Amino acid sequence: MVAQVIDGKAFAAKVRAQVADQVAKLKEENGITPGLAVVLVGEDPASQVYVRSKGKQTVEVGMNSYEHKLDVDTSEEDLLALIDKLNNDPAVHGILVQLPLPKHLNEDLVINSIDPAKDVDGFHISNVGLLGTGQKSMVPCTPLGCLMMLRDYHGSLSGMDAVVIGRSNIVGKPMAQLLLGDSCTVTIAHSRTKDLPDVVRRADIVVAAVGRPEMVPGDWIKEGATVIDVGINRIERDGKNKLVGDVDYASAAERAGAITPVPGGVGPMTIACLLANTLTACCRSNGLPEPEGLTA
Repeated sequence: MVAQVIDGKAFAAKVRAQVADQVAKLKEENGITPGLAVVLVGEDPASQVYVRSKGKQTVEVGMNSYEHKLDVDTSEEDLLALIDKLNNDPAVHGILVQLPLPKHLNEDLVINSIDPAKDVDGFHISNVGLLGTGQKSMVPCTPLGCLMMLRDYHGSLSGMDAVVIGRSNIVGKPMAQLLLGDSCTVTIAHSRTKDLPDVVRRADIVVAAVGRPEMVPGDWIKEGATVIDVGINRIERDGKNKLVGDVDYASAAERAGAITPVPGGVGPMTIACLLANTLTACCRSNGLPEPEGLTA
């Protein structure tokens, strides 16, 4: 068996096109333009690249982009004051504080100061609680992207056996909640899981999100299973830098029914879902119907 490649780059382009169409409709019919505010503290190179990409794609789908770049030594008081201002700005429908923050700033305090209705990252404790109890929430972007791709490939996920490898608050836990919401039988596995290979071999769906290069070999994968590889790890091989996932792609692709590549799989979906979340937040705040096919 040779696995079907789930092309996240192409899927993300389709999501962005859907967002752009619905943003244009919002402007024409309601005179409303969704706005996304991104706050960057410090000069982390990877964060700067990511923020630029977010801003560019926000404008490309017709939304307003508001970038706030603060010095690395910005005080917690000043950062919280900015967030309060954005919370009360009706032109801003989504707020994202780029992580990681400098060490003198309390990430939990900062995240939980964002209005939950504008928390397009889905990290606020209120959104975590709403998701965990099956209520309407803002959903973290990466798990939402994974869910969209799984639904697109399978249609219904009901009754499928899913294993999520990794228990982070950003991917592992919310991914498990989303799969439960689609009526999967879900196991969260991690570094302490006994007989991890056998646990993974039972799964119809494997979501790998541990941050360890090629940790999951092909012989852990059930014949015909769907593999969603969230990992993005930079390694050196044959004297060259290379990006690889948490799954050994070559061997897994020989057994899986479908698999996401790295790069070009889950990665592009994260910003696409950020834009989708901003549109959703805008619609909710204006009492309008939520965008179809772009929510959990």
